[in-house]
Amino acid sequence: MFLLILGVPVALGHLYLWRRLVVDTTRPRTLGRRIGTLAVAGAFLMLMSALVVTRRVPPEYGKFFAWPGFVWLAVLFYLAIALGIAEIPRRVLLRRATLVPAAVGAGPDPVEPVEVVPDPSRRLFISRSVAIGSGIAAGGVVGYGMTQALGAPQLLNVPVTLDKLQASLSGFRIAVVSDIHLGPLLGRSHTERIVRMINEQEADLVAIVGDLVDGTVAELGEAAAPLRDLVSKHGSFFVTGNHEYFSGHEQWLAELDRLGVNPLRNEGLTVAGGIELVGVNDVIGESYNDGPDFERALAGRDKKNPLVLLAHQPVQVSDASSHGVDLQLSGHTHGGQMVPFNFVVPVQQPSVAGLSKVDDTWLYVSRGAGFWGPPVRVGAPPDITMIELKSAG
Repeated sequence: MFLLILGVPVALGHLYLWRRLVVDTTRPRTLGRRIGTLAVAGAFLMLMSALVVTRRVPPEYGKFFAWPGFVWLAVLFYLAIALGIAEIPRRVLLRRATLVPAAVGAGPDPVEPVEVVPDPSRRLFISRSVAIGSGIAAGGVVGYGMTQALGAPQLLNVPVTLDKLQASLSGFRIAVVSDIHLGPLLGRSHTERIVRMINEQEADLVAIVGDLVDGTVAELGEAAAPLRDLVSKHGSFFVTGNHEYFSGHEQWLAELDRLGVNPLRNEGLTVAGGIELVGVNDVIGESYNDGPDFERALAGRDKKNPLVLLAHQPVQVSDASSHGVDLQLSGHTHGGQMVPFNFVVPVQQPSVAGLSKVDDTWLYVSRGAGFWGPPVRVGAPPDITMIELKSAG
């Protein structure tokens, strides 16, 4: 079903590119058209191989399919956008190329343009110019997006005032990281950099809010191993994201516990003597008989203390607000990852990124420290966030 949903638009996208980049820019029955057609067909197969093969082979082999396939997916996406934007000026130019004035001396009456068969060389020049311009634009955007996705995450500092927070705990700092997405494109060095950046901040607590991996413990255990080096005063905690359920969540929860990262499975505890920290499972867990359970998670908490919830998806804030949560920490959205997806995310989620408020509940959504699919981030750089809790008094 996943391949069907993604494969149809991908196929249509390649068909559109074939029309604009091959058919419109070459003459019929020429070697150039044959080569272009084979290139587009090969690109489609390369992308589909990345989607299929990387889910069925170990990451050390999958990366040979993932890198070219997923980079091409980003190029395809922005090429289609660039060509789509160029459609109107392209059609205007082509129409002007098909109109010539009436012959001089045709009479005193006003002359009208006469439509004739266009000059093939002019049509080719226009189509090739549009194709080259679109290619340069798409390549530039994807190149920039790769530097953002593969570079160090931004370190953000976000203060949040909680009415119930004791004055003695004002300044309590939580390092929030989400969507690390270890897999065929991101491995151990990615984890090491994240751990190093977090440890440099000397946080009071570390919260990993889901989508750590895209693969099994056997495949990615070594890539996740540096998490054992996380250092904070009150420990490191984890809640499941949707991708953990695709990757064998039970094994990963046991592995993280072994690494000293404490999974919160619809449960909570009191930290620092005055903050209720609670974690709930991701909503996709319902399909695995492991869904979120707020009643269980909040049982026995001290209502005098502020309640901080770890929940992978921002959409869970509707339940959080009805249960008196003061602050929810989430990820999942990637901030949209690639413009214009940031305009699509609000259809499903109440927030794309950053700090907002739903009723009496603060919601903070991290853009995540990794990426899914294309190693590209446009308009949504990766981040690690230091949430600093402030007392209202």
